[in-house]
Amino acid sequence: MTPPSAPFIEQSGTLDTDQIRTEAVPLAGLIGLFVGLALVPFLGVFLFGGTTGLGFVFALATQFVLAVGTGVVLIYVVARGVQLADQ
Repeated sequence: MTPPSAPFIEQSGTLDTDQIRTEAVPLAGLIGLFVGLALVPFLGVFLFGGTTGLGFVFALATQFVLAVGTGVVLIYVVARGVQLADQ
């Protein structure tokens, strides 16, 4: 019985750049989505000033969006890694 091939490695032992690119595009899109969502409240910090109460709320909202986005991206990476390992 032959061992299963490792993800992102071709039979010759070199990197499978096509598979890497295929996996990187949706991941980059997911990261870009949350960065774009975080820019909305971040612009509020500049409009209302970082020292005012409203600017502070916008800064907290920006950090919250980035924290949730980081969690979603990490969950996606782990889930996709499990899927690739099972193939």
